[in-house]
Amino acid sequence: MPQSITLSRLSTLLLAFAAATPGWAAVTAEEAAKLKSELTPLGAERAASKDGAIPAWTSGYTTVSASYKAGTPRPDPFAADKPVYSITAATMAQHADKLSDGQQALLKKYPSYRIDVYPTRRTAAAPEWVYDNTLKNATRAKTANNGDTVVGAYGGIPFPIPKSGKEAMWNHLLRWAGEAALFEGSTWSSSGGRVALAATIRSEINYPYYYKDGTPQKFAGEYWYNYQVTLEPSFKAGETILVRDPVDQVGMNRQAWQYLVGQRRVRKAPNLAYDTPDPTTSGNAFMDEVTLFLGAMDRFEFKIVGKKELLIPYNLNSFIQKKPQDVVGGNHLNPDPMRWELHRVWVVEAELAPGKRHAVPKRRYYLDEDTWAVSLYDGWDAQGQLWRTGLALPFLAPEIPAVISANFVTMDLLKGSYQAAIVNGNAAQWEARAPYPETNFTPESVAARGVR
Repeated sequence: MPQSITLSRLSTLLLAFAAATPGWAAVTAEEAAKLKSELTPLGAERAASKDGAIPAWTSGYTTVSASYKAGTPRPDPFAADKPVYSITAATMAQHADKLSDGQQALLKKYPSYRIDVYPTRRTAAAPEWVYDNTLKNATRAKTANNGDTVVGAYGGIPFPIPKSGKEAMWNHLLRWAGEAALFEGSTWSSSGGRVALAATIRSEINYPYYYKDGTPQKFAGEYWYNYQVTLEPSFKAGETILVRDPVDQVGMNRQAWQYLVGQRRVRKAPNLAYDTPDPTTSGNAFMDEVTLFLGAMDRFEFKIVGKKELLIPYNLNSFIQKKPQDVVGGNHLNPDPMRWELHRVWVVEAELAPGKRHAVPKRRYYLDEDTWAVSLYDGWDAQGQLWRTGLALPFLAPEIPAVISANFVTMDLLKGSYQAAIVNGNAAQWEARAPYPETNFTPESVAARGVR
């Protein structure tokens, strides 16, 4: 099977999509110029909030500690910070306007749940070439296929001044996290107050959309490659998932393969998407809840509700230094090592599109304005009950530089269960790498590298 669609065929398809299907146009040069004045290079508001609780953005945090080496926990540059205040169920009403529905539900449900609020640190940063590409994208990037295809974007945030919900969600999918990375994480599942290790995985990740020496003309259309191998528990060791995601979610679609050690063969896995249970979470999260949202958007209609100031987890370098047993709890994460900050977020709502189905028919996403990563997520069932809530656990990686949202938690409010995908206790928590060879991300490679 060919590794990817050819450049000529991709260009023909995208031009046809852009001409024949509804989408949104790029912004004007005058609007784009705001990225050099009132907006940050990635599209956030530079200015502080009116009360100063959210400071002005002043280029982010890019100072690399002399003590940091790959394979060791990243230092916390803000370890001396103390909480400004804490929120419990008793004080929640005073801060309700700064809390998502999911966080309010957790405070009501669990007396042990608490939100410790620290000074806001706007640490998000990216290399200058990413800023340059983002500025170019502002006037050249467009969507087609009802927003499910991106045309003309490369190497930066595609829509730094979004005009639609899908543009904002594409910013999340195409957010900056480096050119490639080695990532090790463990998923812990809790049910009935008991916590157990579901899986530890090792991922080799390429972001072809962010190859520094690439161009829009060279880009072959797939923005994310993930070669993921299960390390433990022992009976799952060697299980492999390969995923390749495109910027054309209609014409190219996700390509996925799975290697199961019991079968000793690689098979196509088209169902590893949407509301299929994620095999690494013991079924406690859906595939499109990975990092709170991942994959195609065609089953929903997305709209931007607006922006607001919201408390979200941020700069969790101290958190990821802890042992897993010190951060996971019976019913929720241990609130002691958590760090919450006040940030501006984009609020995007998703309603099930006509004729489509999904286990979670209504969703709300809160996207951090500085990174475009989904920070919090709430989901409602078909009866209108708040069913699911999730939070990203971003940490600062100044050597890239980037704020990484690889850690995340999803919670089932009705069952009282949760899963936490965290890097704690692993050596390669998130190591920036040069891009892996393209041949690593093929079904042939999965078969050749399979164990047992």
